[in-house]
Amino acid sequence: MTVADTIEKMKTSSSKWMKKETRCGFGWQSGYGAFSVAASQKRTVIKYVQNQESHHRVITFQDEFRTLLTRYEVQWDERYVWD
Repeated sequence: MTVADTIEKMKTSSSKWMKKETRCGFGWQSGYGAFSVAASQKRTVIKYVQNQESHHRVITFQDEFRTLLTRYEVQWDERYVWD
């Protein structure tokens, strides 16, 4: 299964669940980002995800994402990153 197929299935099923359970106007943004992680970094990534809520009290997701893209030399344009 491709990354695009996985994201499509995840967005579709989670949107249906959110609309059913919360009855709010939930919707995903049109795009997505996908990044690979070395197996040796698995524990670090799991720890990061588990602590994400407290982490984002210190730095916004947007600022952290900009830093990540810049650090790894990903070409990006601010106009197309957020919608």
